[in-house]
Amino acid sequence: MQVFVCIKQVPATNKVQVDEKTGVLRRSGVASKMNPYDLYALETALRIKESTGAKVTVGTMGPPQAQAVVREAYMMGADEGYVFSDRRLGGADVLATSYTLSQAIRSVGDFDLVLCGRQTTDGDTAQVGPAIAEHLGIPHAAWVSRLTLSGDGVDAEQQLQDVIETVHIPFPCLITVEKDICMPRLPSLKKAREIADKPVHILGLEAFLDTDESHYGLSGSPTQVERVFPPETGTEHEVWTGGDSAEKLAAQLRAWKFV
Repeated sequence: MQVFVCIKQVPATNKVQVDEKTGVLRRSGVASKMNPYDLYALETALRIKESTGAKVTVGTMGPPQAQAVVREAYMMGADEGYVFSDRRLGGADVLATSYTLSQAIRSVGDFDLVLCGRQTTDGDTAQVGPAIAEHLGIPHAAWVSRLTLSGDGVDAEQQLQDVIETVHIPFPCLITVEKDICMPRLPSLKKAREIADKPVHILGLEAFLDTDESHYGLSGSPTQVERVFPPETGTEHEVWTGGDSAEKLAAQLRAWKFV
């Protein structure tokens, strides 16, 4: 059985700068980590590996420094890892990102199961996983909190808005998982020594079946960010002393129309 897990390197802080011209995050010089939701997807894959002997491959789209999250996946037990890195892929919206990842997955091999976290903490759209499946032409289920291998596919328990639904999905398929599905393991120091020389494969646009640059990055993104700016943080304050503080507070709340 072949399992592919989509992972992503995201900023480790919410204090990030935005390129005012392109509307994309400036990631250089910012501390990064693996997207938290992807840890649950990876742990799900590793548990399948332990029960079936499946091979677990991870892949991320990003700059060369994204090798760090692939190595973290190695330390948790992943077998093979890829970074899909090319300047022409930068600035992609949901459509271009999902198309890029679908092409990347096709370039690596044939997989029975593709696993993604529910969403990323830097984009928060929760759309990329299902969109990858649509580009691949395979069935998918989102918001999955329980996953069981069953014959020719998986039984997935979905946490929908008002109900919990269980569906059977045949292989090949794509699943996006919730954080309730399992508890991720910690990276292993023993594995860190074992994988010290393990290679991380870096692939560019030339490795894809579709090498048309207009389908990727900003060129392949039908949605463009018009304006993005960090929220203003106010530091003004007043200090009230004396016995009439309550009256001042009531007056101020009325002035702000809070009461």
